Amino acid sequence: MNKVFNFIFGVLLGGLVGAGLALLLAPYSGNELRDELRARTAGFQANLNEAVASRRSELEYQLAQLRKSRPE
Repeated sequence: MNKVFNFIFGVLLGGLVGAGLALLLAPYSGNELRDELRARTAGFQANLNEAVASRRSELEYQLAQLRKSRPE
């Protein structure tokens, strides 16, 4: 039981120390960080939408080709 308690205490203490260091060493303030995350998310979403549109176009072309070659 003592080993389990020591492990849990170590995990909690390590989490607190890590969170404190993250706050002290963060390269941006809270508002700047949120703005940066929004911009990156918007960029990722735009790239994803572009990839989806491109893949959809390719699949529609392949489907049209398959329909043309299908014997009736």
